[in-house]
Amino acid sequence: MLLRIRSRDGLERVQVGGPHVSISQLKALIESQLQIPIHNQTLSTDRNLLLAKTPADLLRFTDMSDPSRPLSSLNLSHGSVVFLYYQSERTVRGGAPVCPAGSFGRKMTMDDLIAKQTRITRQESPHCDSVSFDRDSANAFQRYVNETLAFAVKRGGFMYGTVSEEGRVEVDFIYEPPQQGMEDDLILLRDPEEEKLVDAIAAGLGRKRVGFIFTQTIMQDKKDYNFSNKEVLQAAELHAESGLKEWVTVVVKLEANEDGDADVHFEAFQMSDMCVKLFKEGWFVTVFGEDDDPKLSKMKKEVVVGGKDVKEVDNDFFLVVVKIIDHQGPLSSTFPIENRNNLATMRTLKNHLDRTKSLPFVKRIADFHLLLFLAMSHGLGSDVPALAECVSTETAVPEGYQLLIESMANTS
Repeated sequence: MLLRIRSRDGLERVQVGGPHVSISQLKALIESQLQIPIHNQTLSTDRNLLLAKTPADLLRFTDMSDPSRPLSSLNLSHGSVVFLYYQSERTVRGGAPVCPAGSFGRKMTMDDLIAKQTRITRQESPHCDSVSFDRDSANAFQRYVNETLAFAVKRGGFMYGTVSEEGRVEVDFIYEPPQQGMEDDLILLRDPEEEKLVDAIAAGLGRKRVGFIFTQTIMQDKKDYNFSNKEVLQAAELHAESGLKEWVTVVVKLEANEDGDADVHFEAFQMSDMCVKLFKEGWFVTVFGEDDDPKLSKMKKEVVVGGKDVKEVDNDFFLVVVKIIDHQGPLSSTFPIENRNNLATMRTLKNHLDRTKSLPFVKRIADFHLLLFLAMSHGLGSDVPALAECVSTETAVPEGYQLLIESMANTS
C-alpha cells in the first residue's frame, strides 16, 4: 500500500504493509524512507497541520497521536494523503547527480556560478496573515463553476479588496475577465480598457486588486499536485505584475469526502519570493511537452534543491500556504457577472432595481458587477467611479444619476 506524505518539502511517497499498520509503525517507515526522525514527526489527516507555527498549534492535531491506532481506523487506504510537520533539517530524496566542475572537470561559466548560488528552499511564512472572502462573492464564483461549468473547464478571476496593516487580505468581489478555459489550461483574453474601468470602479469603492482565483477541473483531480507547472507560471506572472507583496493566489477544486461525494474546496497560497524572483529573471521553461510531469517546474539552468543540482523543481516548493476565513462585506453579488454566457440587459437592470426598490438607491446599486455593466454598456464610464464613491461612503446618489439609471432601465 502506498501513502502520499505531504510536508513543507512537497509530496512524497511511503510504502506501507497495509491498512492494519499502526501509526507508530508508519512513523518508523517515514524515518527509514524519508530520513525524518520519529521524535520530530507530527502526523495528521488535517491539511491545516501545515499552517502550524508554534508547538502549541501542534497540540490541536490529535487524530494521529495514538501510536497504537491502525491506519484503517482513519479510513486511510492506498493513495491516501497524510500531512507531516517536522522542524529538523533534511536532504530531500531525488535530484540529478552532482557533476564535477572547476579544476577537476569542465570550466564554470558566470551563469554556472550564479546557478550554484541559487538555492530553492521552502518559504515558511507568507507576507499576508490570512485571506478573508466575502461569502456572497465566493459563493457566486463557486456556484457558477460547479453548477454551470461542472468543473469541466478552468475559470479564473481577479480578486479585489483591501489589505490591512496586519497583512490581512479581504476580498469583496471577483472580476472575471474575458477568457478561454480548457481542461488543463486557462487563457486570459485581457482587455486593457475594460481592466482600466474595473480598477477605476474599484478605487471608487476603496478597493484594489489583491489576488487571482482559478479553478482546477475534475480531470486534474487525478494528478498529484496542488498547482501544475502551467498554473505556477501563470500565478507567478500575475504576482510579479501586481507588485503587491501580500498578493494571494486561490485555487478552487472538487475533492471527494469520506462519504464518496464531492465538496468544493478553496485553498489559498502565495507564490514564494524565490518563485517570483526566478520568474522575473526568466529562469522558468515556458514551453511544455506532452511527456513533461505537470507537478514539476523546469528550469533553464540548474538550481540547488535539498543539496542537489537539478533542473526540475517540485511545484510545492514555490507555494506558501495562507489561512482562509470569511466575512460579510458591504457589497451585494446578485447582478449577473461579466463575461459569462448569461449576458446582462436593460431588462436585467430593471428586474434588479424592482427587486431592491425597498432599499435606498445607493444600496440598490451597491454591486460591483452592476456598476461595471453601467460603465461598459451605456457610456457612463467616466461617471461610474463617482457612483462607486457614493456606494463606498454610503452617501445619497445625486438625483440626476438616479433618474438617468432608472430611465435606462425603463427602456427595456
